[in-house]
Amino acid sequence: MIYATLGTLLCLLLAFGVLEYRAHRRNLASVPIRIHVNGTRGKSSVTRLIAAGLRAGGIATCAKTTGSAPRMILEDGAEYPIQRQGRANIIEQARALSVAAHRNARALVLECMALNPRYQAFCEEVLVRSTVGVITNIRADHLDVMGPTVADVAKALCGTVPRNGLLATAESDEAHLALMADVARRQGSTCVRATPEGQKVSAADLGGFTYIEHPDNVALALEVCTRLGVPREKAIAGMWSAQPDVGVLRVVHLDFFGKKVDFINGFAANDPDSTLAIWHLIAERFPGERSRVVLLNCRADRVHRSVQLGEILPRMPGLDTAIVTGTGTRPAVEAALQRGMPVERLITLEDARADDIFERTLSQIPGRGLVYGIGNIGGVGHAVVEYFEKRAVDPAKTARA
Repeated sequence: MIYATLGTLLCLLLAFGVLEYRAHRRNLASVPIRIHVNGTRGKSSVTRLIAAGLRAGGIATCAKTTGSAPRMILEDGAEYPIQRQGRANIIEQARALSVAAHRNARALVLECMALNPRYQAFCEEVLVRSTVGVITNIRADHLDVMGPTVADVAKALCGTVPRNGLLATAESDEAHLALMADVARRQGSTCVRATPEGQKVSAADLGGFTYIEHPDNVALALEVCTRLGVPREKAIAGMWSAQPDVGVLRVVHLDFFGKKVDFINGFAANDPDSTLAIWHLIAERFPGERSRVVLLNCRADRVHRSVQLGEILPRMPGLDTAIVTGTGTRPAVEAALQRGMPVERLITLEDARADDIFERTLSQIPGRGLVYGIGNIGGVGHAVVEYFEKRAVDPAKTARA
């Protein structure tokens, strides 16, 4: 295993090039604060929040996200898309560092773009050499690459723990926290857990965003920013004004033939734990009497994920109707029924068009309702989101929740 890892690192270094690596080492030295954001969910959002908070505190900060749409964010908040020739390459991180160094940035926040555990370690040990590491959370995702178990995912993500620095996390699982603390200790780093309670994340703090931001993400970003000397008030104000990632939880409001409907695009979550956590979050943000509908979009080539999401439908408090769409819907429906979902609360629309899905969804809402889109954004998912957004009260912008 050790020889295989060394061999992989050697090949990557050769590909990187000796001269390029020398320039990279100079760039590392010129950007004193380097923050490496890893984890299962929320990486792009946390990357943007930290960068915005640091900028608001007067620290010239660049950032790079690799989520729904890879972006380079400059020290003035301006950003541009990263154009790729072919597949994504982790050497992008070195180019981002070069941009930050040439713009005299004091800080760079990088979202980890590697899945393979060896590449994650290479990114940290060679390309980033972070002073602050962030692990947002640890979930049962990408098990084919980092698994087969969640414990294996935790070990893989710990490949980006910094040496002689700070590791911050919003993870709550005691076993995962113990592992991170142990790895941090062996790396000479300190591990801290950020919580909404510890950072006093209030409803007013969350209400300052023009989209639904998870309290854990805000707490984690505040933890990092305040430890780097930014006052909390400045940091949170900077976060409010930051451009959100395209994959954030956006809410559109519809007033359609007398029906008032809030549509929440949760397709970016895509794993059962995060999907269920968001359901609880939006239940708090949208209380009161209303019909609650979940749109689960499936893909025939993602049977395992369809089953996982089908299994959590009966665990969603207050859910009135689940509409299962896309292709290969049967495994999701069977999983939901096996876990106790009443058959009368399930509607299957195999391979249906977006307009048919929209009409059937609204037929389940007599007056006021909430619709939560989950599952895969591919296939009809994009069309469904667009269909709702074009019929919003103000399609030109996302309304504040």
